[in-house]
Formats: sequence, C-alpha cells, structure tokens
Amino acid sequence: MINDTSRLMNDLEVVVSTLSPETELNKLSIRLEEVLSNYEIHRKTLKDIENDITDKIELFLSSRKIEGLTQKTLDGYKIELNQFANYVQKPVVQITTADIRKYLAHNESWMITTVDRKLSVIKTFFGWLVKEELLLRDPTLKIKAPKKPKRLPKSLSIEELEIVRESCKTLRERALMEVMYSTGCRLSEIENMKKSDINIQEMNARVIGKGDKERVVYLSFKSLHHLRKYLKIRDDDCEYLFVTERKPHRKMADRTIERIIDKIEARAGISKKLTPHVFRHTFATLAMENGADLADVQQLLGHVDPATTLVYSHVSEERKKQAHKKYHVQ
Repeated sequence: MINDTSRLMNDLEVVVSTLSPETELNKLSIRLEEVLSNYEIHRKTLKDIENDITDKIELFLSSRKIEGLTQKTLDGYKIELNQFANYVQKPVVQITTADIRKYLAHNESWMITTVDRKLSVIKTFFGWLVKEELLLRDPTLKIKAPKKPKRLPKSLSIEELEIVRESCKTLRERALMEVMYSTGCRLSEIENMKKSDINIQEMNARVIGKGDKERVVYLSFKSLHHLRKYLKIRDDDCEYLFVTERKPHRKMADRTIERIIDKIEARAGISKKLTPHVFRHTFATLAMENGADLADVQQLLGHVDPATTLVYSHVSEERKKQAHKKYHVQ
C-alpha cells in the first residue's frame, strides 16, 4: 500500500509539473502526502487495466488516413504497430521505454534498417498519442535511432547505361527506362505519372512525391523523343503515362514495372543489379559528378533533408579517390 501511495504521488507530481512547470514540487509533495494519508490506495494490475493498444492503433490509422496518407503507407503502419502490440501485450499507458527497447532487440535476424523502420513507426505512433493528449509521456523520446552503415548507392557508369539502353526491346521499355533516368523519379512517382503531367514545350513533368508534395522534374531530349514514339503507338484512353500491354489498358502496377526492369537486366548482362531505384541513383550521381549543385539535386530528387542527397557527393569523392590511385604516378 505504501509503495502504491508513493507511485501515485510520483505520478501526480509528474502530471502537475508537466501542466504547470512553475509549481513548487516540495510544497506539492507535502500537500499530496497530507491528502493521500486519508486513503487506502491499491494500484491496478495489468489484468485490471483495459488493453487499449489495438483501439489506439485504429484511431491513429484513421487520423493519418484523414491527413491524406496513401493506403500503402497506412498498411505498412498497421503491420508494424500490430506486430509491436502483439509483442508487448500492454495498454499504452503501461508501455515503457524498456518495453520498446526489448521489442527492437528481441529478433536477432532484424537488420539495422529494419530496426530503424520499426522504431520510426513506433515513434510516430507515440508522438501522435501525446499530441492528441491521449498519453502524458512519450516513452520513445530517450531511444535514439540505430547508426546505419554508410553505403554508397549503386549507380550505372555511362558505359553500363548505354548497354542498358541497347538492351531495351520495345518502345515502352525504352521510354520507361529513359524517363526514369532523366527525371530521377521514385518508382511510385513513375507509376502514378499521367500524360497530362507532361509539358512537352517546357520539357518537364509534375509529380507527386512523398508526403503528397508536388515537384517539377525534367525530361531530356532523348527521353522525350522515346516517350513520344511510345505514346504515338498507344491506342487507348488511359490517362496514365505507362500502361499495361493487355487490354483494357490500365496503369502499370509497381511490380509490373519491376518485372520489365528485370527483363532488361537479364538481356544487358551487366554485373550490377538493375532496379528502378538504380536509375534514380544514376541520375543523382552523374549529375553531381558533372558539377550539379547539391541543393539543385536535392530539389530534383524531392529530398526533404539535404543529408539524404549528400551521400551522392560521397560517391563522387570515392570515384575521385579511385581515379587518383589508378592514374597517380608513384
């Protein structure tokens, strides 16, 4: 009973000091002790407290849906949070920093990137609970994101890029490959690009990136040439830029685009794995090596954080170092 009374006093002090930081805690403790001495206090067990984490997750997802997040993002949040809820088996008010750390560390097969993603989702969830005043304290605040190893993004050399170009068999394949390389767009941005987004006179396109942010990307003469050839053979009314071969023609799904790139890779026979993101890396890397400003590349890629773009300058420095080793006379 004494321990339960002390816990209650401590909890009340935290609440009051949070809501009213100017309160004198010594005086508050004396007054609380006087009042609580007249009561018998018994702390509820976990069984007595309703496990509301599932309900809170549903509320969170509903709120994010209203904010305009895509269904794919919402599904990702749901999977991650349900896995976390199944592990902790506690109401949100009882979840501690230690619980979250144990969860993140319990599976030794998880890579650092996986742990980082799971922590990011959990932080977003608890941050929302506190913001909505459904929870007083955020148990994730003391948890730092794991340090990720610096990996140089894979990109194609100019020679490899030409080999990939020559490995395209259809007009759709060539147009798709050229647009991905010229614009540096993400897979989802290419998938959702519409014919009406293309401005031929300005040689640019408007895309909707992460967080529903719109930006302008640019088409090269080569990409525009092959795109026009592809669109000329189209005999459909589908509004999307790249569509399925079979009728009725409809927007290509991301997996369909990935399969097309896999076929091009098999024909090219290059040593590097070819993915839609490799074209984005290649665009950024070659732009930086040709003297593009970091801020400009950041805007073209749609990066919010300049540090995300900075990795491409590291690629450039690495290549300079290798060139020095190769050509420097010892």
